[in-house]
Amino acid sequence: MVLMLFLVVSYGLLVRRPMERVLGERRARTTGAVDEANKTIAEAEARTAEYEDKLRRARAEILGFREQKMKQWGVERDQALSDVRAATVEKVKAAKGEIEQSAAIARLQIDGTSVQLSEQILKAVMPPGTRPEAAQ
Repeated sequence: MVLMLFLVVSYGLLVRRPMERVLGERRARTTGAVDEANKTIAEAEARTAEYEDKLRRARAEILGFREQKMKQWGVERDQALSDVRAATVEKVKAAKGEIEQSAAIARLQIDGTSVQLSEQILKAVMPPGTRPEAAQ
């Protein structure tokens, strides 16, 4: 019995306690490594969320800038169209004025020519003594 008791005590001192201590350290390291991994994963998720937020803000900024440019280009296009329309209206008015002026000159020429033609017709048709010039 004493030998058995001695064997149990020596087993506890020489094998079980060192093994429990090594297993405890191993468990602590494993738990620490898992905790460290979880901590690293949480940091990575936080960084990912931060990057996604920055990306979302950058996209919104780009879309806002694009929208602003589209509005600016629309205003510039409308202004250019307005300028072209005004210039076209002025050209049309100038052309109408030139046409009216040409028409007035043509009317004057026609009036002058019609008097001469009527006199020539009268000279050709009427006998020489019955001309209206003689009556005057």
